[in-house]
Amino acid sequence: MILIDVHCHLDQKEYTDLDKVIENAKKAGVKKVVTSIANPKNKEKSFEIKKKYDVVELMLGLHPTHVKELTDKEIEEYLNFIRKNKSKIIGIGEIGLDYHWIKDEKENERCKLVFEKLLRLAKELDLPVLIHSWDAEEDCINILEKYNLKVILHCFSGNMELIFRVKDKYYFTVPASIVKSKHFRKLVKWVDLSHLLTETDSPYLSPYEGKLNEPAFVSESVRKIAEEKKMTQEEVANNIWLNYQNIFS
Repeated sequence: MILIDVHCHLDQKEYTDLDKVIENAKKAGVKKVVTSIANPKNKEKSFEIKKKYDVVELMLGLHPTHVKELTDKEIEEYLNFIRKNKSKIIGIGEIGLDYHWIKDEKENERCKLVFEKLLRLAKELDLPVLIHSWDAEEDCINILEKYNLKVILHCFSGNMELIFRVKDKYYFTVPASIVKSKHFRKLVKWVDLSHLLTETDSPYLSPYEGKLNEPAFVSESVRKIAEEKKMTQEEVANNIWLNYQNIFS
């Protein structure tokens, strides 16, 4: 059974033994682990991780909560860095908006401008985008619909109306924490399997109490999708693999 973790953060300090994390992932059947840059300061570390482990792919992004840490000049320099390293990455992410942690209106307006710059860059480079949209789902969708891009909505917590609005054109990730989430079990019922991908967001959102999340646990996403879709886990995993190939081809 081929498993895929389309979104995690291997650069985070919580991982004190990355060799073991990758070994666990391989033993679980994970063939691709996509690590996403949230903070540009970690970009060099992430390139080293990608170089060391054959199963790892890389996305370069800018989490909205880190936008305020950068000047306009630094953001432009980072965009140029992404351009120069296009051949080493498979997407732009994670990027988006966050009204949960960012309450200042001016700060959110700047985040929107930066978000659109990153979307235009993805268009220029012909790369998929992975979207963070905590408590900002509708604004993210409104902005995304201005661009013709391959879109992955990471841990999308929007309401049913928003999900149905884009369920046939965007992809939705199903985190391993679906085991504890009624929302994601409903999302799996509403969205066709052809528009689902699996992720962990590790080291965060662990499906197991008291355990650090890791890519190996993406098996829980497949298990719950199979349960909700009344399919075998192998059928689900094979379809997710095809979705991965389609979006990153």
